[in-house]
Amino acid sequence: MSSPATLPDMSHMWMPFTANRQFKEQPRLLTQAKGMYYTSHDGRRILDGTSGLWCVNAGHGREEIVQAIARQAAELDYAPSFQIGHPDSFRAASAVAEIMPAGLDRIFFTNSGSESVDTALKIALAYHRARGEGQRTRLIGRERGYHGVGFGGISVGGISPNRKAFSGALLPSVDHLPHTHDLAHNANSRGQPEWGAHLADELERLVALHDASTIAAVIVEPMAGSTGVLIPPKGYLERLRAITEKYGILLIFDEVICAYGRLGAPTAAARFSVTPDIITMAKGISNAAVPAGAVAVKRAIHDTIVDATASGIEFFHGYTYSGHPLATAAILATLDIYKREQLFKRAADLSAAFEQAAHQLEDAPHVVDVRNLGLVAGIELQPREGAPGARASEAFRHCFDKGVMVRYTGDTLAISPPLIIEEGQIAEIFDTIRQALLAIQ
Repeated sequence: MSSPATLPDMSHMWMPFTANRQFKEQPRLLTQAKGMYYTSHDGRRILDGTSGLWCVNAGHGREEIVQAIARQAAELDYAPSFQIGHPDSFRAASAVAEIMPAGLDRIFFTNSGSESVDTALKIALAYHRARGEGQRTRLIGRERGYHGVGFGGISVGGISPNRKAFSGALLPSVDHLPHTHDLAHNANSRGQPEWGAHLADELERLVALHDASTIAAVIVEPMAGSTGVLIPPKGYLERLRAITEKYGILLIFDEVICAYGRLGAPTAAARFSVTPDIITMAKGISNAAVPAGAVAVKRAIHDTIVDATASGIEFFHGYTYSGHPLATAAILATLDIYKREQLFKRAADLSAAFEQAAHQLEDAPHVVDVRNLGLVAGIELQPREGAPGARASEAFRHCFDKGVMVRYTGDTLAISPPLIIEEGQIAEIFDTIRQALLAIQ
């Protein structure tokens, strides 16, 4: 460990989603990254078991992306996207549209998943107004859902700690479906659980309660990631799609985590063969080399909004950095890597070995559930009495000290490595987790 004198002054930075006091007492700093590995500030090599923050899908330090960003910065560092454009933003939109489900080929650029979610919600409201049903203002999310940290996202989101400090200022006219996780029925499922599709029928109850004519959209994560890796039961997403279509309600898939190969397909929509009306994305879209996000929208929705205005601005929304030149350069280079190296297929091919390695932890100390899909797994631990979350936090720190980076949320460890991972590295991740669980109480 480096001496304190070698560390930066940490007093000024207010870190996000971090116990700041505890972190600054024992900091974990990353100084370099290449391929599957980070380098820590004390010179140790750390195997990245989480793709950074679910986002470095093609591995770290990809030269193609670095060079594309450098060329773009030298040629065009910034161009406004209001009333003016630059060529790569249109090229990047075409490239994103190419891998989206058929029909979702109108792309609105953002800078993050949170911005993508708020954009999608506004598009849904604008669409219904444009088609003469402006009374459709209600939004339906799901318990334990994570949709970023904007006021729209936390309103439709369902993770209590993210909401409670702001509950008096959240969006009105929001309701929530129940989540699908039940250890009594689906513990240690491999892939999609058999139980739980009927929970989609709760949308029928909300329709009866509020009336379909008031509901604009339903937003769900096809696979809920940040809440602890909740895999959709077989048939669940299909039933949500059928009910929303029945009542003219838009279905939004929040694929900020799922898109770009995480589940072994370009999108979760493709993986589950369920096509929503809108897809939100970020993270893997640029391999996290530059902050970037996007919303893919069905052409009919886009056209309805645009055609409702005879002239002038059709949709009063956007960001200073929408389609930023460096972001679009990174997007184009990233999508080229995914295609050239067939990384989505690679993730699908590795998923069986990944599943096998994950479920070998079923008999490890403290484990109450192992769940997986594609290259993502959740290891749920029995909470320590009187100290929920402490056990997973200690396991996370132990793994980091032993050279493997995992994530934790509550008492669930989450693993989501870059798609370039090798089978030996998969084994190393789960072996290190086992050792951590043996070491903690």
